[in-house]
Amino acid sequence: MVSESEIVFEFGPYLRAFKDGRVERYFNTDVVPPSDHGNGVSSKDVQISQETGVSARIFIPNTTIYANAAGQEKLPLLVYFHGGGFMIGSPFCAMYHNHITSLVKEAKIVAVSVDYRLAPEHAVPAAYEDSWAALQWVASHVDGEGPEVWLNKHANFRRVFLAGDSAGGNIVHNMVVKTGEEELAVGMEFELVGACLVHPHFEKKEGDDVDECWRFVCPTTSGLDDPRMNPSVDPRLGRLGCRKVLICAAEKDLFKERALNYYEALRKSRWDGEVELVETEGEEHVFHLFNPNSEKAVAFLRILAFFINQS
Repeated sequence: MVSESEIVFEFGPYLRAFKDGRVERYFNTDVVPPSDHGNGVSSKDVQISQETGVSARIFIPNTTIYANAAGQEKLPLLVYFHGGGFMIGSPFCAMYHNHITSLVKEAKIVAVSVDYRLAPEHAVPAAYEDSWAALQWVASHVDGEGPEVWLNKHANFRRVFLAGDSAGGNIVHNMVVKTGEEELAVGMEFELVGACLVHPHFEKKEGDDVDECWRFVCPTTSGLDDPRMNPSVDPRLGRLGCRKVLICAAEKDLFKERALNYYEALRKSRWDGEVELVETEGEEHVFHLFNPNSEKAVAFLRILAFFINQS
């Protein structure tokens, strides 16, 4: 007889799912409050959808609070999607709160860090649906009359960027593909300039088994021909809805090959934008999140900031 407490799936030391439906998470479950002028950056939490519970944390440099009075220009807007295999993480845990705070301070941007629903309680495509709903919510501010005053006052909607790490990098790709088919703000001043995929979670080359984690979070996947995890088979790859893409890899990352495959697939597609590949030597998956004060993590943060500001 099978025990109801039997573990049916284990995601490293981070998560366990049990036969009786329970899910236990052991990483990034902490919640830190938004900051009021903390480290040169202020943040607040906002509700995006009452129906699904999708929310976000918004970050602005403290200097922007006085931007209108000083006649300063509005700032680039970054929409960020956290990683965690679609199963763990949130904008509200210390790791991601601190990372986005540092990036906002370095790049002098406005950021919206999205809290999408997690699997297995909410199987994929819930994460994609929530992320698209968040982008639509962000775009609703383009005329300066949206529900969030910080976006109305301080965000430049002609300089919008998407970024994410690991599963969040996968989400970024899928959002950029979708924006190539559907306009977020028809007839308005909205431009998705660039996308940054940090150590993105995609499938391996053909002939390999489909990732066990992907099958767990997306039970309805068709396998290696699922374009959400294998962009090389997606004919929409040539119609990305942005003009620049930055792909970040790490030398010792198990996902490095997948990042390189994505880079090559994008170069061979009909997309006429600019794609750049940056690799950090001697580092592993999302090293910058686990050791943010290291020399290479600080340098990596500057790369992300430069990508946004030089576009």
